[in-house]
Amino acid sequence: MQTELRLRIVSGIVLAAVVLAATWAGDTVFRAVAVVIGLLVFFEWSTICGLAIKDRAGNSIAWLALILVSFFVMTLQGAGALLVIALAAAYGLAERPLGRETGGWLGWGVVYAGLSSVSLSAIRGDDLTGLMAMIFVFAVVWGTDILAYFVGRAVGGPKLAPRISPGKTWSGAIGGAVSAVILGTAVYMAYFTLDTVWIPLIALVLSVFSQIGDLFESFVKRRFGVKDSGNLIPGHGGVMDRVDGLVFACFAAFLIGIGAALVSGRSWGSAGGFVLGF
Repeated sequence: MQTELRLRIVSGIVLAAVVLAATWAGDTVFRAVAVVIGLLVFFEWSTICGLAIKDRAGNSIAWLALILVSFFVMTLQGAGALLVIALAAAYGLAERPLGRETGGWLGWGVVYAGLSSVSLSAIRGDDLTGLMAMIFVFAVVWGTDILAYFVGRAVGGPKLAPRISPGKTWSGAIGGAVSAVILGTAVYMAYFTLDTVWIPLIALVLSVFSQIGDLFESFVKRRFGVKDSGNLIPGHGGVMDRVDGLVFACFAAFLIGIGAALVSGRSWGSAGGFVLGF
């Protein structure tokens, strides 16, 4: 086994163990982990884009906005967090980050990092259903990531998005999606009776979004000419390199939860129930 692959596996296992322990604990512990992930994601985002140097005043304001989002997440004030994120999105749209030095990247960084914290926290919630939903999402994302890597290397074939990420193949994407459906369904069936196609379908949707998230991060790094988002995680690079697929899958699950809540008239405070079809 190659040294880099061995390091990747070991660090991945350690990271998974820490995250699963926090997921099991739930409540304040998991919300704190979600907040830390969001803060680290924005730190790497601003570093990749060079915003800390190019626009120090704007970067400071962005950090204040993200700290405010973090406060709202920790105090269960989701509406406040979403309001701050919406303002950041409006700024990003107004600035339209088409070039490397355009200030709109700050706004979109707050949106990306803030939604990471909000969606993770909302899916986990504070109940058993949220715990099961979070484990379901982990199974889907990790199954996608691992099998896409190994199937892609073993089978090869046409590239998925050669301009963005030359190493990714269609065979890997399909292998990852199939694995996600199988693992996600298996996790669900370990606790509940499968009597609908919703679970395999949502597993497939989340797998697709997970891979879109991976491609999105590759796009950002390629745009700014960097290989890794950071070096905090041995074998994986930075935090963004590790959670890119997870946060996009959580974005999708969170949006599904909000949509279902609006239709049913229920609270979206614990989106996990909606993810599992409850």
